[in-house]
Amino acid sequence: MPAKNTRSRYGWVSVGIHWLMAMVVIGMFALGIWMRQLSYYDPWYQDGPTIHKSIGVLLFILLLARIGWRSINIRPKDDPVLKKWERTTAHLTHFAMYGLMLMLMTAGYLISTADGRQIEVFNFFSVPATLHGIENQEDIAGEIHEILAWALILLAGVHALAALKHHFINRDSTLLKMLGRDANNTIANSPQKEPEL
Repeated sequence: MPAKNTRSRYGWVSVGIHWLMAMVVIGMFALGIWMRQLSYYDPWYQDGPTIHKSIGVLLFILLLARIGWRSINIRPKDDPVLKKWERTTAHLTHFAMYGLMLMLMTAGYLISTADGRQIEVFNFFSVPATLHGIENQEDIAGEIHEILAWALILLAGVHALAALKHHFINRDSTLLKMLGRDANNTIANSPQKEPEL
């Protein structure tokens, strides 16, 4: 598998970043839900949020890397059997997920720095608190963060179901390309039909 994308499949860099981010986002969502159940005297009351913040910063860096990599790479062609509305919906979903992640991480940053303290990332480096002291900053950002987290996980779920539908029902190359498989072989062996406008 090549490092860069081709017109028929994604390269290993795109594939690796995609699946790593998918696993981390799901894990962060689960960690966030679990943290809400912790009592003040639980030993994870401090450690859970510290891990959540650190991973969140690293995920933000990975997201920027993914956007940058996407901007300098070609994108594999859509499967020719896809309808126009399916192609449009897929592209809009991708942009919506990028936007949700950026806003979600920004809200998380505003929660973490509301009291003016920097974010320590696994004691390797720190992120300064550049915007703090806003009235009710932690509470407002916290509510936004939760809403965006649910929106992202629901949209990601729809995205995953759509990929499975294309793979098992439509039997096209949509999912295979993100598994690093060459779509040309699949397209050549699948029944063709004219895409609907």
